[in-house]
Amino acid sequence: MPAHCQVTGRAPGFGKSVSHSHVRTSRRWNPNIQRKAYYLPSEGRRITLTVSTKGIKTIDRDGIEAVVARIRARGVRI
Repeated sequence: MPAHCQVTGRAPGFGKSVSHSHVRTSRRWNPNIQRKAYYLPSEGRRITLTVSTKGIKTIDRDGIEAVVARIRARGVRI
């Protein structure tokens, strides 16, 4: 599963870990991605989205219909 949110577009952040001896190694900060199924009343079916926890809060605030309309306006097929 890719670490990319379909609602907010959040993706991993990249940077360096710096140890006590100041040795730098590459690391990445992954967003908290969940697979969630939502029911779309207008279509009478369920859809599965890969969303971050911030994306889940956005869906709770705006509603699944509005969020799906925004995703489809970007050209993503659900």
